[in-house]
Amino acid sequence: MKGGALFLIVLVALHCHLSSSISFDLPADAQKCLQEEVHKDVLVVGEYKLSDVQGIRTDLKVADSKGHTLYNQDDASKGKFAFTTDDYDMFEVCFHSTVTGPGGQGSTREVSLSLKHGVEAKNYDDVGKAEKLKPLELELRRLEDLAESIVNDFAYMRAREEEMRDTNESTNTRVLYFSVFSMLCLFVLAGWQIFYLRRFFQAKKLIE
Repeated sequence: MKGGALFLIVLVALHCHLSSSISFDLPADAQKCLQEEVHKDVLVVGEYKLSDVQGIRTDLKVADSKGHTLYNQDDASKGKFAFTTDDYDMFEVCFHSTVTGPGGQGSTREVSLSLKHGVEAKNYDDVGKAEKLKPLELELRRLEDLAESIVNDFAYMRAREEEMRDTNESTNTRVLYFSVFSMLCLFVLAGWQIFYLRRFFQAKKLIE
C-alpha cells in the first residue's frame, strides 16, 4: 500500500513538472523571458494568448541556449508552437512589447502561457484513434509512457549524480596533491633559509 501511494505521489509530482501554466502582465516597451530545462529527444508544446491592447505590439521568440531560434512570431496574439529537443538544453521563451501607436504608452498586456513536454505534450486522442484503443487501454498507454518517463528521469539524475561525484573526487585528489606539493615547497624553502642564514652568520663569524 505504501509503495502504491509513493508511486502515485511520484506520478503527480512528475505531472506537475511536465505541465506548467503561467500568466503575467507585460508592460509597454518591456521584455520578459521564461526559461526551462528539457531532456534530450523530448517533445515540447506551448500555447499562448495575449489580451487585446491598442497601440502595443508584442513579438514572441523561442530559442535554445546556443541562440538557435525554435519559434518566432511577430505581433503575436494567440497561437501554439512545438519542437523536439536535440539534446539536454535550456530553452527560453521571450515576449517583447513595443509601443506602436497612441494609447500604448503606459499600458500593460496580459500574457497567458502554457508549456507541456514529454508525456503531457503527446496527443493521446490521436494515438487512440490511430491504434483504435479503448479508453481504458488509452489510459494504460499514457500511464505506461509516464512510468517510462519517470524511469528515464531517475536514470538521468543518477548519471548526473555519478558525474558530480566523480568530479568531486577528482577535485579532492587534485587539492590533496597540491597541498602536499605546497608543504614540500615550504619545507624546502625553510631548509634553504636555515642553510643560507647559517652560512651568513658563519661568514660574519657570529657562530662557529
